[in-house]
Amino acid sequence: MADLSIDLAGIKSPNPFWLASAPPTNSGYQVMRAFAAGWGGAVWKTLALEPIVNVTSRFAGFNIGPNRMAGMNNIELITDRPLEDNLREIAECKAAYPDRAIVVSLMTECTRESWHELVRRCETVPLDGFELNFGCPHGMSERGQGAAVGQDPELIEMVTRWVKEAAHVPVIVKLTPNVTDVRYPARAAAKGGADAISLINTINSLIGVDLDTWLPVPHVDGKSSHGGYCGAAVKPIALNMVGACAKDSAVGIPISGIGGVGDWRDAVEFMLMGSTSVQVCTAVMHHGFRIVADMIDGLNNYLDARGIASVNELVGKTVPRFVDWNDLNLDYKIVARIDPETCIRCNKCYIACEDAAHQCIDRPADPRLAPVVDEEHCVGCNLCAMVCPVVDCIEMVRVDAGDTVHTWRERLTSAQL
Repeated sequence: MADLSIDLAGIKSPNPFWLASAPPTNSGYQVMRAFAAGWGGAVWKTLALEPIVNVTSRFAGFNIGPNRMAGMNNIELITDRPLEDNLREIAECKAAYPDRAIVVSLMTECTRESWHELVRRCETVPLDGFELNFGCPHGMSERGQGAAVGQDPELIEMVTRWVKEAAHVPVIVKLTPNVTDVRYPARAAAKGGADAISLINTINSLIGVDLDTWLPVPHVDGKSSHGGYCGAAVKPIALNMVGACAKDSAVGIPISGIGGVGDWRDAVEFMLMGSTSVQVCTAVMHHGFRIVADMIDGLNNYLDARGIASVNELVGKTVPRFVDWNDLNLDYKIVARIDPETCIRCNKCYIACEDAAHQCIDRPADPRLAPVVDEEHCVGCNLCAMVCPVVDCIEMVRVDAGDTVHTWRERLTSAQL
């Protein structure tokens, strides 16, 4: 079987599957159960010098039809348990599972003294690394912490330097997605001496409003606040940001990918886009710790089927293909072709193309016949294949000669010459 062990900036674990800093890592009891199930590492729920007070209620799910919790919102803050209790349990977990990665998430006020004190106290117990929580978008950000730091590159660099002055273990900086361009915070973390970055943290959101009571969801005694959005629905945003950091030479440090990882396929995508480890939260909150068994088996089978000896061979392999729009081949052309044998005549492709795309599908007068694509005018947008309920009924076929590559950047350069 393939080797699943990883090394993220000096933090080693037997597999790339880590629990993210979140409710599933709130106690030693939970982390012990996770390690017994097979998780390779855990990022402990964020610690501070003094515990805070959380509210009820805290969570809300975003459902799409019968698909429960396609996304999730929370207004929970960092740990509300005493620091000493957490440190004692961290030591117990490390003693019981010395081969697993235990990374401790940290947050405190923006003073050098506070960060040094928090690091010093945490390093009284065995741990493998720190993750600086510069991403939490609610509650703590209003106190000048979390995303309030993560949205300011100067603060990121400064606080990272403070932590590196005091820490004797690798330091990961966790980035917020609530910025215009995540590369600037990532560069600041690297400039401040971070050993790695992790992203994304949750996205600022309001999950919804109850149409009967007109209360925001979730609510606390009739009121609510913006919260953090996570789960499968945020995966495309996370992949884009991970890829942007992975291909930026000014970042140049390892990445732990977070955001919508629910199975081994998601994990492989994140690794191909530059992640060394992946962190999971919402899927565990939905299905429990045991999902890691399928993740490990699926990843093993995938690597074996492709003749790949180590999971590390996946890291970043897709990044060179992730380019600016201006570098895409304008001569590449595909068109849709509908298989009349498998078509069920639902006409969803016709409706989608007629009303929302480029009017390139003709519907025959005889309802027994399948729709037909006008290939001369088809722009290859993929919409018809996306809405078709029959797998592989609509195929996107390349029709250009394949012997030329012209990009917008080339045209612009030629025009300037």
